[in-house]
Amino acid sequence: MTTFVDQLINKEYLTIPQYTPKDFKPDIDVRWCAGCGSFSILAQIQRIMPELGIPKEKIAFISGIGCSSRFPYYMDVYGFHTIHGRALAIASGLKVARPDLSVWVATGDGDCMSIGGNHLIHSARRNVNLNVIMFNNEIYSLTKGQASPTSKVGQKTKSSPLGLLDDPFNPSTLALGSGASFVARGYDKDPSQMKYLFERAAKHKGFAFVEIYTNCVIFNDGAFEEYTRRETKFESTIWLEHGKPLVFGDKKNKGIKMDGYRPIIIDIDDGKYSINDCIVHNEQDSTLSLILSDMSFDETLPRPMGVIQAIERPTYDEKVAWQIQNEIETKGQPNIVELMKGSDFWEIS
Repeated sequence: MTTFVDQLINKEYLTIPQYTPKDFKPDIDVRWCAGCGSFSILAQIQRIMPELGIPKEKIAFISGIGCSSRFPYYMDVYGFHTIHGRALAIASGLKVARPDLSVWVATGDGDCMSIGGNHLIHSARRNVNLNVIMFNNEIYSLTKGQASPTSKVGQKTKSSPLGLLDDPFNPSTLALGSGASFVARGYDKDPSQMKYLFERAAKHKGFAFVEIYTNCVIFNDGAFEEYTRRETKFESTIWLEHGKPLVFGDKKNKGIKMDGYRPIIIDIDDGKYSINDCIVHNEQDSTLSLILSDMSFDETLPRPMGVIQAIERPTYDEKVAWQIQNEIETKGQPNIVELMKGSDFWEIS
């Protein structure tokens, strides 16, 4: 028997307009600094929207505070520019109340990893069906250049003029450890890569966390240059593909092999090793996902890019909907007056 909630979530729309990316561009100026990586992210999000087959009125973008959090203004769909660090709390409530909506969160490394960190770990733990795009520029840019939770040790900023002493968060490991069912990483200078990651996140059923390395040309220019420049990116990054061996390098002659519990680099052309000795990526292996994510801060290893993990498990919004429906079927339709009275009340005459 199909329940009302099932009908709401799986509702089929008789007519969906044939959109183009232009339909998702509002008639306002985009006010980011010239050269900001956020422009590239915005372009790819607008590019995938027509392909999702979702009416515009069924899409919502939620943000907190920061340069990235201007995002809802630049999407011609419903949106909510909330307060610092609270985007995921608002988005979770919206998704639970309206499970039929496609809910996206635009957040930054400061907004998401610092004041919003508590909401990140719990929305990931609950597996709320959200698409979270975290713009990581490793700096507080809107407030003019203070250190963020992802800034590098020793980095000199306006809040750490002698050099930062804090160890940074690894966002992908934090998301994985919190229970995120989909975790991916890309960078702003590869549009096709980002488009693929956003499409995968949109199709995933559960909490999808996509970290995008975003260059801040004003306060942290070149932070990710090693991973994005043509001359260095093939040696310093490795693209993860499900079911394929982990190989990298300008000539694809290097691979990643496990030495006990530790990944190491091997030369697959030296006669000692071959491609068959390399780890084969499995998006559904949560242990391997953590190992690959932890490669990020090992300077001897390439930094993983792509989909780190994609597993399926029940979503929080589905479970809430089921619980409500089960109560209705078991106890009947609720009476609002009786609910407000509760079981412990008295009348004064």
